[in-house]
Amino acid sequence: MEILVASFNNHKIDELRPLLPEHTLLSPAEAGIEPIQIDENGSDYFANALIKAKALYNTAGIPTLADDSGLSVLALDGAPGIHSSRYGSLDGSKKLDDKERNELLLNVMKDIDERRCAFYCCLVFLYGEDRYIAVQETCPGLLTREQAGRGGFGYDPLVFLPELGKTVAELSPWEKNRVSHRGRAGRAMASMLKVLNLGD
Repeated sequence: MEILVASFNNHKIDELRPLLPEHTLLSPAEAGIEPIQIDENGSDYFANALIKAKALYNTAGIPTLADDSGLSVLALDGAPGIHSSRYGSLDGSKKLDDKERNELLLNVMKDIDERRCAFYCCLVFLYGEDRYIAVQETCPGLLTREQAGRGGFGYDPLVFLPELGKTVAELSPWEKNRVSHRGRAGRAMASMLKVLNLGD
């Protein structure tokens, strides 16, 4: 089935496509939708994913998959959390790029020994008026003290996975999809879509 992905972040869409190989995932651009401003004012990942799903579903009228994800750091009471993509610019200042956000977070955490953190991903598949399924997964790790790795995007260079001995940014795309928050959520969503059986 054709599924519209409610994201203007092509990195996310590229990671989702191999997780849902039985479906055709369309970016908003491929569906002829211009970038729109969505007010992500939810209190958690699920609420924001549902907000994004509804915004794009109401525009296109086709089944829509939305992703809300972020990095939560234990020592910072879960920050940056749902504000991960806007970390450092919530006061309305210029939005930071990935490298700048990473440097800011490392600076905030420079004197803190508690380094436990986790990536979160909530996926919401909206297929009718108030008809949806949702799944949330995590990828726990340790916050590094410096950036490492060139792969991935966002906070990937900062999250070290002890069981693999690498940061997320040092993983191959296949390794990342196997262990990441988005990989786990995507596989769970694929299984639920089979049960839902909406047809092609």
